[in-house]
Amino acid sequence: MKIYLSIALSLYGFIAVAQETKVDTTKANDLKDVVITGQYGPQTLRNSVYNVRTISAERIRLRAANNVQQILNTELGFRFSNDLTLGTTDVSLMGMTGRNVKILLDGVPMVDRSDTRESLNQIDINTVERIEIVEGPMSVVYGADALAGVINIITKNPGKQSLNLSARVQEETAGKEYEALSGRGNHLQHITANWKNNNWSVLAGFTHNDFGGWNVADKTATIQEVAAVTNRWKPKEQYLANTKIGYQNQHFNIWYRLDGLREDIDVRAGLNPNSFKGLLQTYTTHRYTQQFQSAYKISNKLQLSAIAGFTKLDRATKTVIHDFTNNTAVLSTGAGEQDIARFNSAIFRATAVYILNNLVSFQPGFEYNRDAASGQRISGSPVINDYAAFVTAEIRSGDVINIRPGLRFIKNSVYGAPPVIPSLNAKLILTKNLDLRLAYAKGFRSPALRELYYDFVDASHNILGNPDLKAEESNSFNGSLVWTGLHDQHVEFRTTLTGFYNLVKNRIDFGLSPTNNSVTTLINVSKYKTAGGTLDNALTIRKNLQVSLGVSYIGRYNDLSENGNLQTPEFAWATEVNSNISYTFPKISGSISLFYKYTGSLPSYQLTTENNASTAKLVKIGSFHTADLMFNKNLFKSLSINAGVKNLFNVTQLSNTSTASGGAHSTGGAAVPYSYGRSYVLGLTYNWNRI
Repeated sequence: MKIYLSIALSLYGFIAVAQETKVDTTKANDLKDVVITGQYGPQTLRNSVYNVRTISAERIRLRAANNVQQILNTELGFRFSNDLTLGTTDVSLMGMTGRNVKILLDGVPMVDRSDTRESLNQIDINTVERIEIVEGPMSVVYGADALAGVINIITKNPGKQSLNLSARVQEETAGKEYEALSGRGNHLQHITANWKNNNWSVLAGFTHNDFGGWNVADKTATIQEVAAVTNRWKPKEQYLANTKIGYQNQHFNIWYRLDGLREDIDVRAGLNPNSFKGLLQTYTTHRYTQQFQSAYKISNKLQLSAIAGFTKLDRATKTVIHDFTNNTAVLSTGAGEQDIARFNSAIFRATAVYILNNLVSFQPGFEYNRDAASGQRISGSPVINDYAAFVTAEIRSGDVINIRPGLRFIKNSVYGAPPVIPSLNAKLILTKNLDLRLAYAKGFRSPALRELYYDFVDASHNILGNPDLKAEESNSFNGSLVWTGLHDQHVEFRTTLTGFYNLVKNRIDFGLSPTNNSVTTLINVSKYKTAGGTLDNALTIRKNLQVSLGVSYIGRYNDLSENGNLQTPEFAWATEVNSNISYTFPKISGSISLFYKYTGSLPSYQLTTENNASTAKLVKIGSFHTADLMFNKNLFKSLSINAGVKNLFNVTQLSNTSTASGGAHSTGGAAVPYSYGRSYVLGLTYNWNRI
């Protein structure tokens, strides 16, 4: 109660400026779900040849999230891992790690410094309109990194009003730790404005995210006191800004968007009690993403579109030795303690859609990607140029069958790419309420610059890139069956059953150097497999009650199964269950929502030696429950309030029976960090429109 009272007082001044107006409470389900990822044009969800999962703007609003991870953490098939040493988070999808997941911002690939997808939490959640997820290889359409699937984060456009202003402020505890407005806890402030006049539109926004860390030692804590705490979350501060300028008429549109980020992560190594000196370190990231996009409808049969994007990413490490006796600091000279890595990426993509007739359409395209890097930990100043031509077709047999074959031809300046990447998708309407989708795709992922040339060497690490890596390839099969049982103005019910199987060749993973056991490098593993399925059910009653219930069962390949003497299964299986429940109270213009997920234990097999004999040991990362309970209420026409509890079950660490190192920043047998525990949220959103 004291925590809520403190947050409420800190927000009181914001409430005072609110005007007595009304918030639009239209639900996403009132509108037809329209998707664009991998489509020839905007397409209804049912008509899409791909099985696309969507997360609407309404669900994002109800979550009161600070970042994209908080939106995805209760979705089936997603698992997140935290690196507390670097203060970053990675994602896995369908049993495959983040390096196999393509993250797009309005269709433009996000750039990451390392092999983790830390960019996912460097996107301003306040600018996100919806998220579209396509599972399975999308290499023909989107190129490298899309073996496991694509997460396309689609940003907001200016509304219909001539002028709109909106602001959001949110205060959240970190566990039981909280200080008003700054310091301990999570503090978010956001403001955006957009203007639209005839064919022109302009949007600009700014967000400040301030996370004070959790379980963080004081700057004057000794080295021993710092080392005694294993589950410590680093303070992180983000400044995010964006602008979007566009022009659109009946047949032509063009727009430009700029996103900028500055992120600081603070590290405290501890004070030497003898000298009263200690290491203070800061990881600073600057990210700038620019994109031009345009589309031109020449006729009802021919449309052209193009994307040009450029991303500049710098990540600097600055370490100082702070003397607490006289409050002075000097730069340290230890290995790897002063560093800056620079990455830039450019993409140009042009496509055409030609409609031959009502039954046959074509989409040819060309794509060029350029990646470059430099820095102390980069071997030389490498550049990779990638050229690709692709073509897909849609062949329809009335309204019953839709078949989409596709081919991608690749030329790369560094590695030997496959001569052609094929795919085949098919959608069949079996009955009025039953749809079947089947797909085969050859996946492809080229080694990234960071895997080929990035060396991480300091006092405690010796990790080297491998310029001789081969590209990953996969053969993937998936299918889905969708049944819409009830569909009228009062009740809607839909159930989706999916299955998948992926066989990966030359998977890139960390391993010991064959010439030096003290060196960790990247190697090609001969093969890797994933398999599994999901069952997802969604029910809507009179638009007031929305309930979903899903379960997934995903198997990850056990390479020890190739050794017949060990008698271990081919796959290690894990279960997930999730449910989202939202109920709207029209009379009070409010709602209550519960977002829940059970993540089953993550098993694997490790080789151990007992009595001079090799045996396979089953090890697990423990299961856990996570849930967020949120309340939303419209106070006036333009002001709404949200309050709730995140991580209801207060999960902070997961048990771990592994005895092997899980990576550069993990220790075998140690508990796996998950969160900073149960937190309490209170926020306000203000909207003003001039029509």
